[in-house]
Amino acid sequence: MDTPPRDATGFARWVEARFAAAPDLAALDLPRDTALPADPPGYVTQAEDHLRIHRSGFLQDPALWLHHRPRQRTTAGLVDGPDGRAHPLRPTNPEGLVYERAFADAGVTVSFWTVDLDRDLDMFHRWQNDPRVAYFWEEDKSKDALRDFLQDKLSDPHNLSVIGAYDGNPVGYFEIYWAREDRLGAYYDAGPWDRGWHGLIGEKSALGRRRTSAWIRALTHYIFLDCPMTDLVVGEPRVDNAKLLRYADQLAYRKIKEFDFPHKRSALMHCARDDFFSRVAL
Repeated sequence: MDTPPRDATGFARWVEARFAAAPDLAALDLPRDTALPADPPGYVTQAEDHLRIHRSGFLQDPALWLHHRPRQRTTAGLVDGPDGRAHPLRPTNPEGLVYERAFADAGVTVSFWTVDLDRDLDMFHRWQNDPRVAYFWEEDKSKDALRDFLQDKLSDPHNLSVIGAYDGNPVGYFEIYWAREDRLGAYYDAGPWDRGWHGLIGEKSALGRRRTSAWIRALTHYIFLDCPMTDLVVGEPRVDNAKLLRYADQLAYRKIKEFDFPHKRSALMHCARDDFFSRVAL
């Protein structure tokens, strides 16, 4: 085994490469005298006569992929939410590039950056007015109406809107929300740090099974890295969205039940942190 670099980033990239070369490897064992970075990363543990790095622990370390500080638990106590669903005061949303990771099995690097209204409106308008997207989103509206739509999202502290990109080229729009104060919070026992998402791929050229799997994995990975307190990611896709639902089991999403929103019949999906990091290939 070659010697890992001593700097923290180089060491993490070295570990990432070892796990990528052995997709079924649950833990990487190193000689006990392996030279570690000056500030040893928390994912390195001491075994009886060697060092051990669990894949699930390594993938929850934000250093390589998260481009802002993880959210911290606030000390402000609970604030009022809809229908009496009190919730923690939400931290301020990040800006700019928030996540980037290469997915070798899909041959693409997935990144997310926060929505910029002036930069992204024309593209968002084109995507929403594609009949394929409009069938599920029902937002095939004028540019002015969609500007108002995005402005509402950007000013809502329970929502984080991001643009998804493949190899730096924008391909889709995603909303990450705190479930307890969302409309979904009324349909299950939402925890204070549960988060959900909505998403669309606007560029037809970006469709395909492997790439769809990559962005779902990337978005779920980002949500868990962004907030260490989040142990559950939820979703509520339309029950007839068969193309999306077929990815559920392999990506650790479980169908809990079907229920009716006023505007659609949905499937309640749950993805638990431990299940995601122990089962899903990243």
